[in-house]
Amino acid sequence: MSPVIDVHTHYVPRGWPVLGEGTDAPRLRIDSVREATIMVGSREFRRIFSDCWDHEVRLSDMANDAIDAQVVSPTPVFFSYDQTPAKGLEIAKIFNDLALDICEPAKGRLLPFCQVPLQDPELACAELDRCLRAGHLGVEIGNHVGDRDLDDEGIVMFLQHCAEVGAPVFVHPWDMPTSPRLDRWMSQWLTGMPAETHLSLLAVILGGVFDKVPDSLKICFAHGGGSFAFWLGRLENAWHERQDVVGVSAKPPSEYIGRFSVDTVVFNPPSLRLLVDVLGVDNVMLGSDYPYPLGERPVGHVVRKADFLSAPDRAQLLGGNAAKFLSLPSPQAA
Repeated sequence: MSPVIDVHTHYVPRGWPVLGEGTDAPRLRIDSVREATIMVGSREFRRIFSDCWDHEVRLSDMANDAIDAQVVSPTPVFFSYDQTPAKGLEIAKIFNDLALDICEPAKGRLLPFCQVPLQDPELACAELDRCLRAGHLGVEIGNHVGDRDLDDEGIVMFLQHCAEVGAPVFVHPWDMPTSPRLDRWMSQWLTGMPAETHLSLLAVILGGVFDKVPDSLKICFAHGGGSFAFWLGRLENAWHERQDVVGVSAKPPSEYIGRFSVDTVVFNPPSLRLLVDVLGVDNVMLGSDYPYPLGERPVGHVVRKADFLSAPDRAQLLGGNAAKFLSLPSPQAA
């Protein structure tokens, strides 16, 4: 049996060096031994707890949820793509090294992913290489850099490099638009995040990214790929009926199924079944968004209770697909 692997979790260190004067660079306000608040300038961004940085708390929660390993990725507010490339690199190095410190006591169970200054592709490639040498297994990136989507020439160059060095890529939405209509009911998270993920998938397909990067690129999109699976038919129809304006991809959108994965953070079996039916059982991996409140707990509950999955299919979703994504060694037979 493959280990059960959660590919979508986040960390926050319990403090870090000052990231610059007179900027809105994130800092941490320590509220107690087990509580803190992420601050962006003078604004409270998110209250967090020791499960963000304490490996013992994480391992205890993993034991309760029968999880063998977590991919531990940055919290997107720290991406810092709006900073200068030099400052973005400085911030990435600080957080990447702190991530290794958090994961080291549980090596093999807490699997660190790095962040990179994606606003400068050459610096991003160099920092990825440094992190892979240091012990990171892959990289998490945001779904856009300002107004540049994933089909931007520089970002495509970075993805080509990821394919060349075998680094898996986890794409997470961030920096969602805001407006009075989105300021109610956590609408940025409930509509903005899925929409941003859907848009980034359009960019890699209609923008021709999959035509430019080799099949060896391992890339996964958070939150079930947003609404992509539900609207694939609409996308396919538009590609055929309005090819004059719908992208530059060499093939219809449906022919790129299999080039990417999504996680299972969709919270109910019918939605999970749609992902499996549309994207294929080989392209869906367990994710939770741990340790944040909008994540799934117990982790893996939806996959485990989905009665439409066969035992082999369930095993693939719970860990087999992730083991391949992460290039982990196959478990030895007893």
